Amino acid sequence: MDSPWNELTLAFSRTSMFPFFDIAHYLVSVMALKHQPGAAELAWKNPLSSWFTAMLHCFGGGILSCVLLAEPPLRFLANSTNVLLASSIWYIAFFCPCDLVSQGYSFLPVQLLAAGMKEVTRTWKIVGGVTHANSYYKNGWIVMIAIGWARVTAPKTKIREGNDKAEEFIFSGAGGSIITNFEQLIKGCWKPEAEEWLKMSYTAKVTLLGSVIFTFQQTKHLAISRHNLMFFFTVFLVATKITMMITETALMPFACFEDTLSQMLFGWQQKFLPCEKKSETKSSFNGTGSSTSKPVANASEKVKKKHSKKTE
Repeated sequence: MDSPWNELTLAFSRTSMFPFFDIAHYLVSVMALKHQPGAAELAWKNPLSSWFTAMLHCFGGGILSCVLLAEPPLRFLANSTNVLLASSIWYIAFFCPCDLVSQGYSFLPVQLLAAGMKEVTRTWKIVGGVTHANSYYKNGWIVMIAIGWARVTAPKTKIREGNDKAEEFIFSGAGGSIITNFEQLIKGCWKPEAEEWLKMSYTAKVTLLGSVIFTFQQTKHLAISRHNLMFFFTVFLVATKITMMITETALMPFACFEDTLSQMLFGWQQKFLPCEKKSETKSSFNGTGSSTSKPVANASEKVKKKHSKKTE
């Protein structure tokens, strides 16, 4: 007979994401789109373009994973229930009378609840991506990590005003961010400095970490059951997300680890820099010494010539 803890974690791992957690994911993604500059005006002028952009924000990670696995990119349209649900949330978010949805979403408790539920879907999508990649490439851990990382959708945008640093880490992500960058490139408003490959955000890093962990668990290199790992990782995601939103600070749990790893792998090169600087200074001194000796020699020759003229 299983212990109560195993029963709890097993029941948690079997929780269905439809419809409540999917609604939270779509709501956060659509509201992130709405707070982009000019998005509300575009919805009134060109609703079809706005709807297509919203679907990329909601299903961008799935589209990218399908492209990487040579599957039809429009596979997400086969699940008509989720598409209709996401489309309904897009419609009420942009066209609700008196903008009631945005006003209700502006309350911090609502944002905390939606963001926490969205983090639960992050774990499920990572596990789904790793498992799906393993069905194509058995124990191909590099492919499994890539698909698990790309499966998650979390567009980067501005949600709150007055704390840009915190906003950057609240809503940014992995695969979905790359798809939305492609969409911005088509629209002519792509910014290279915001590319996820060049400057990975916290959520992109934690998604990559989760993909690595679940890949090791899938390949039997990590001695822990999947349902326990899903529970612990989800608790970590929700706790860090809520802490970042409440404190409005860019919490970086991996900063110490990244600095230590950087010093171990690349810090040894800095030890040779003082030696190179010393050699450069010596060569510069030798160069200045030889250059200063030349004017002195020329001056002495001029004095000798003047003295010889006077004697003549």
